[in-house]
Amino acid sequence: MGERVAVVTGAGTGIGAAVTIALAGDGWTVVIAGRRPAPLDELTAAHPQLLLDPIPTDVTDEASVRNLFEVSVARHGRVDLLFNNAGMGGPPRDPDEIPLGEWQEIVNVNLTGAFLCTREAFGVMRRQQPQGGRIINNGSISAHAPRPRSIAYTATKHAITGLTKSTALDGRPYDIACAQIDIGNAATDMTTAMAEGVLQADGSLRAEPRMRADDVARAVVYMASLPLDSNVATMTVMATKMPYLGRG
Repeated sequence: MGERVAVVTGAGTGIGAAVTIALAGDGWTVVIAGRRPAPLDELTAAHPQLLLDPIPTDVTDEASVRNLFEVSVARHGRVDLLFNNAGMGGPPRDPDEIPLGEWQEIVNVNLTGAFLCTREAFGVMRRQQPQGGRIINNGSISAHAPRPRSIAYTATKHAITGLTKSTALDGRPYDIACAQIDIGNAATDMTTAMAEGVLQADGSLRAEPRMRADDVARAVVYMASLPLDSNVATMTVMATKMPYLGRG
C-alpha cells in the first residue's frame, strides 16, 4: 500500500490530537489543521517521529480551507481521509437568551466549516488517481438527543447527520465513503465540567463519567482502515455509564 494521507481539523487538542496520533501511529501521513498555530506546533514537536504536517486553518474561511487542501495535495499528492473534527460549543442558555451572533458563530464552525472541508475534500477525492477517499464527520451524542440549554450546538450536530448522509449518497459514483462518529463524554478540556456536575434534563446537577480520548481515536482508526467498498456509516462511542441510554 502506498502513502495514505489524512487531513484532521481541530487537530491541536482533545479528540483531534488523539486521532492524529493514532492515525500517524497506524502509518498515515497526517496533515493537522487548526485555527491556532501554537497547539499544532506543540503537537508536532511532541511527536517528531510521526512527521506531522501542520497547516493553520480557519474552517469558517473559504480561502483558508481551499489553501489547506491545495497545500496538502501539493506536498503529499492526494488526500485519502478527512476527519471533520473542528467544532465548538456555547454557553448554556435558553433559546430566547441566545444572541444571533453567538448562534451564527456555532453554525459557522460546526456546520459551515464541516461543509467547506467536505466540499474541498470531495473535489480532490473525485479527481485523484486512484479515485476516492473517506470522510468521517465528528457528530455527537447531541446528534441524537439534546442536553438542556444547548439549542445551537444540538441543531448543528443534527445537521451533521444530514451532511453525512448526503455526502455518502453523492460520493457513491466516485468511491467516496462518508461516515459519522457520535461521541459521548470523551475526556477533553471541553468536558472537564462533567466530572464536577452538569445540568440534566430533570433540572438536577450530576457528575458524569468520561471516557479516554484514546479510545475514540482507536474507533476512528478502525473506520478509516476499511477498504472503500466497506463503510461504518454511523458509530456511537460513549462512556458506558453516562446518562444517555434509557432514563439515566
